[in-house]
Amino acid sequence: MTGETDRRSGIPRGERGAITVADRVVAKIASQVARDALSRFTESADHVPASHGTPRVTTSVRRAPERNTAGRDAESAAIRQALLFEARLRVTVELGYPSDIGAQCAAVRREITERLRTWAAMEVSDLVVSVEKLHSVHARHTDQERVR
Repeated sequence: MTGETDRRSGIPRGERGAITVADRVVAKIASQVARDALSRFTESADHVPASHGTPRVTTSVRRAPERNTAGRDAESAAIRQALLFEARLRVTVELGYPSDIGAQCAAVRREITERLRTWAAMEVSDLVVSVEKLHSVHARHTDQERVR
C-alpha cells in the first residue's frame, strides 16, 4: 500500500525511514582521504614503505545534536541543519623523516573534515592525528653505519 501513512507522524510510507552510517564506512573514507593527503608530500611519502603507508582510523559516529541556529545568517544555518551526523576520529599515520610533520598532520585534519562534511553530511567534532612511526631515509640503507 503506497498511499498508507503513519498514524503517529502522518508521513507517507515512501518518505519515512532512517539514515545510518556505520563506523567502518567513516573509517574507510577517512583512511583513503588521509592517504591521498599524505601522498602530496613527496619528500615524506618516498620514505615510507608501501606496507606501512595505510593510515589506521578508529571512529565513533552518532546523530548530531540539535543546534540553535538563531542569530546566524541563513546559509550557515541551513548548512548546520543539513549535517545529520557527528564523528569522532583518531587517525594514526607513519611518516617519512625528515619532513614537515606539522604540515602533513594539518593537511590530514583539514581534508578529512572537509570531505566527511561534503560526502557524508557529517560534522567532525573531534579529530586526533597521531604519528606512530617516523621512517628515516638513512635507516633504509642497511649496508651503512648507524646514523646518529
